[in-house]
Amino acid sequence: MLKKILIALTFPLLVLVAIGVATPMWGVSARPASGATRSPQRAGPALAADAPTGTLQKMIVENGSVTLNLDLNRLNPESFRGDEKPVTVRFALAANSFFPVLVFNDQLRGLLPGSMALIPSSPDKSGQSAVSLPANLNASLNRLVVEKLPSGQGFDLAVRDSNTGFTFFNLQGLQYDYDAAAQSLAITNGRLLLSKEFAKALGHPSDAGSMAGTIAIGAAMQPIQITQVANGHPTSAIMPPMPSGVGTSTPTLVPGPDVIVGDLEDVNQLDPQAVGTQVGLAIGTDSCNNGDQPIDWFALPSVDHPIVPQIFIG
Repeated sequence: MLKKILIALTFPLLVLVAIGVATPMWGVSARPASGATRSPQRAGPALAADAPTGTLQKMIVENGSVTLNLDLNRLNPESFRGDEKPVTVRFALAANSFFPVLVFNDQLRGLLPGSMALIPSSPDKSGQSAVSLPANLNASLNRLVVEKLPSGQGFDLAVRDSNTGFTFFNLQGLQYDYDAAAQSLAITNGRLLLSKEFAKALGHPSDAGSMAGTIAIGAAMQPIQITQVANGHPTSAIMPPMPSGVGTSTPTLVPGPDVIVGDLEDVNQLDPQAVGTQVGLAIGTDSCNNGDQPIDWFALPSVDHPIVPQIFIG
């Protein structure tokens, strides 16, 4: 559904107006892989120097499930800790969760920023868990997400409240297995480590970083962008239509292909000296296929591609 592009624009300082051309800019590390990738490789801004050829797929979650096995002894205040048995809390993954992964020639190559929304499978009438959980975790149960963390955070993933950003657990020890035939992703052996803020909220900040349980994720994946790569360079890309109907969160699609801009990414200012009295900006956009037919994207100099107009007024 979403396709990220980078548009280089140059604007006057006062009234900023420009039109950019959308071209595929996705890249992936080309480190050789065999079998299932158990530690995802980082995605980069361009294809690696060994100039691979093949098919690069950007995929998101179609549906799936998450299981948390929680150690109540670790989650309870120290004065109430006893011989509690672990409890299991199950969730469904929200349909079409934007948790993008990169698959190159059927091998998992990396994760991109995104999140999977968790839907409690067996809440009581109040929408909270039937098992006894800490009050703040129970209150956030319908707002939990598994989120991909930025590089340099020390962890790939975290469990957070989607509204407040409060982090409950950081995930460690994850193993990633991608089945190309089934287009399924399994994330196993995950350890739930108490975050600093959650440990503090529980009344025992010294427990930050300690293990409070395990997590397992199983997800059916669907491609939202399929890019053909030749000698390390993207040559064309297709944005398939998203599935719609019962059980999905996709709205009714319009007939034919339909390119819309879903989001604007960070705006980077280039060296102003390079353009004299003007300011150069690099803008990333997320383009979406809101139609029921695939969209073809071709790299320059082909003219068979959409354009994304940008208007800035200052």
